[in-house]
Amino acid sequence: MDQLAVKMRGVSKRYPHFSLDRLDLTLAQGSIMGFLGANGAGKSTTIRILMGLVEQDSGSVEVLGHDMPSQQVLAKAGIGFVSEDLRLYGAPTLRWHMDLVASVFPGWAPNYAEALLRRFDLQADRKIKGLSHGQRVKAALLLALARRPRLLVLDEPTTGLDPVARHEVLSELMSVMLDEERTVLFSSHNTRDVEQIADAITFIDRGRIVDSADKESYLERWRRVRLDLPPRGTLPPLPGTVSLAGEGRSRILTTSNFSDAITHACNAAGATIHAIETMSLEEIFVNTVNGRREEAAK
Repeated sequence: MDQLAVKMRGVSKRYPHFSLDRLDLTLAQGSIMGFLGANGAGKSTTIRILMGLVEQDSGSVEVLGHDMPSQQVLAKAGIGFVSEDLRLYGAPTLRWHMDLVASVFPGWAPNYAEALLRRFDLQADRKIKGLSHGQRVKAALLLALARRPRLLVLDEPTTGLDPVARHEVLSELMSVMLDEERTVLFSSHNTRDVEQIADAITFIDRGRIVDSADKESYLERWRRVRLDLPPRGTLPPLPGTVSLAGEGRSRILTTSNFSDAITHACNAAGATIHAIETMSLEEIFVNTVNGRREEAAK
């Protein structure tokens, strides 16, 4: 079994207007997980617990082999953290920040830091307050990455970036990921950002994990089937059916478990299949969340 960088079991945290409910989350070492959820779904609360910033009401949390929050000092030595609201000091330069982090963390890699400066097109002698939002995000990434963390936690790092800056940050981040094997948790509500980087996906909604699998599994097994039924024809119950929409003879079947058996069953029912379409991660996420919400409302 793969060694785990993160292991959360039965984790709950209750607030007056929100609850994280018996969350189970595992992240294998060397993997890049996209942690997807709408705003307010529980992503940031999960990360705060993972980082030891908030203590769970119940359940267990291990990060890099250390119990949280009791051993958070040991765990944080191996964690690099970047969020969209991470604030650096405005008046000092980026070089000042680099020297500060280097003085605190013995794993600081100066040659790697200089390479990241060039890769991110940053100038170390510029003051932070003079950088654009996109440049500040890249500066924060540099400060985290140059420590050579075993676990990199990204909490909505592309929020608020314009399309050009978002593309630049993601492109640079993907190139950085090729440098060496590293474990990454990428939290976002933007499925397109995550789809470019992650090899595993976890969906969270209303404080609960609703699904978790490798990205290719999602993209392989989810399909949208467009078909026509014969007069008075019906489809039999099909495994993985998420929805069956349409009126008259036309139907759109959305399934999370597509296989040849589904096409055979449709043909046996007299249906004419016009198209079998792949689905984007965003479409999969929306259908997964809506399906779980409908089940919960019954």
